[in-house]
Amino acid sequence: MISIKNVSKSYNQKNKIINNLNLEIKNGEIFGFLGPNGAGKTTTIKMITGILEIDQGEILINKINIEKNPIEAKKQFGFVPDNPDMFLKLKGIEYLNFMADVYEVSSEDRKKRIEELATLFEIKNELNNKIQSYSHGMRQKIIIIGSLLHKPNNWIIDEPMTGLDPKATYELKNIMRQLANQNKTVFFSTHILDVAEKLCDRIGIINKGKLIFVGTLEEMRKELKENNSLEELYMEITKND
Repeated sequence: MISIKNVSKSYNQKNKIINNLNLEIKNGEIFGFLGPNGAGKTTTIKMITGILEIDQGEILINKINIEKNPIEAKKQFGFVPDNPDMFLKLKGIEYLNFMADVYEVSSEDRKKRIEELATLFEIKNELNNKIQSYSHGMRQKIIIIGSLLHKPNNWIIDEPMTGLDPKATYELKNIMRQLANQNKTVFFSTHILDVAEKLCDRIGIINKGKLIFVGTLEEMRKELKENNSLEELYMEITKND
């Protein structure tokens, strides 16, 4: 579970990037975090994961405060950032072993998980090559695998499907649903609204740092009194905000 309570963030004194955000992502659900470019999605995710400091409010991961107890809080989630261009001089297998070390995954468990996930994402034959030689999609796959090695209770993923081929996208969506079915939390941001419509149990829409909708697609349809697609409803709900 992820709880965001009265959270605000500013990069200068005039403008709040995030303005008094309150949001709870429940166990057992896939929560889609939507919004225009610059709306505050990635800033919110960076505060949830402890990359950015919170100016006001608090964020709890499984009831653990990310600022007061960052190490324990970070053990509670796996994170896929919006840019996979990291640790480029490491080989794929070196990166995965590094991530397994960080999360204290045993040798036996990591070997099994790496084998399973590298096979699933069709990257097994590339693990002994340096990440800098990978395509964007392959880099995305290795970051996804690294975030799953410790079987996190919360999976936080920022635009995870960017650059993935159709099969990898399909497998990613299956993993998201499997985690939710195991009563774990999946929190992801995306611009791919048809995927969000089919996949998400609930949706949050943020614009200009403010949360303007939280609920199911059916609740959005009732609120707007329209039986349209998520894409059409999204355009309607954000156009005048």
